[in-house]
Amino acid sequence: MKEVRFFYAPDAATSDQLPEEEAMHALKVLRLKGGDEIMLMDGNGVYYRAEVTLAASKKCMYRILETLPQERQWNGTFHIGIAPTKMMERIEWMAEKATEIGVDAISFLNCRFSERRVIKTLRIDKIVVSATKQSHKAWKPVVNDMVDFEKFINQPFEGRKYIAHCYEEVERKYLFDELKQPFDNDKVTVLIGPEGDFSIDEVRMAIDAGFISVHLGKSRLRTETAGLSALMMMHLASS
Repeated sequence: MKEVRFFYAPDAATSDQLPEEEAMHALKVLRLKGGDEIMLMDGNGVYYRAEVTLAASKKCMYRILETLPQERQWNGTFHIGIAPTKMMERIEWMAEKATEIGVDAISFLNCRFSERRVIKTLRIDKIVVSATKQSHKAWKPVVNDMVDFEKFINQPFEGRKYIAHCYEEVERKYLFDELKQPFDNDKVTVLIGPEGDFSIDEVRMAIDAGFISVHLGKSRLRTETAGLSALMMMHLASS
């Protein structure tokens, strides 16, 4: 059986052609032609089974054959706020794997000890789109621009919010134990600091803003590993 190809088309329901970048992939790489069947995903929970009607030099048009609303693959809404690493490939890898596991939003934090203070979110978003298609996720994670730590923690949040850090002099709870507690709201935000951790002032500032102080276990983890560990705990605790 021929594999059905997935394409990201946020306006799938109201358009009749693939976005330019997706069209180029369909035509130049996959060499699709009229009559081929494709699957479109809008990134908001709906798949569309479609048929290619025109495969031109830079244009791939389609008609929708069937609309397929999807069910959520996990319970809850999971948000990771993380300080980017100095080496971009590490944070790009984290964004890719977080998408494959299942995450709803990724935000980037500019902290006191941050090694990187500028990030190309457009590139991260392209990696997330690719991972969304590859892992057949019906919802594409939101990729937010970098924001200063203090501004981030003082914005309104729904649900539970945690800051993971390594300061033993500040009381911490184990994140997984916290996530297993029954709560009315299934929205969760976890903050992960840079390689040098958050500053202790940032930790206290977050606690004052309502964040719960947590740790991720006995091992000291790299930033990207900590982000994925926190995400896995969210999934395991909610399953």
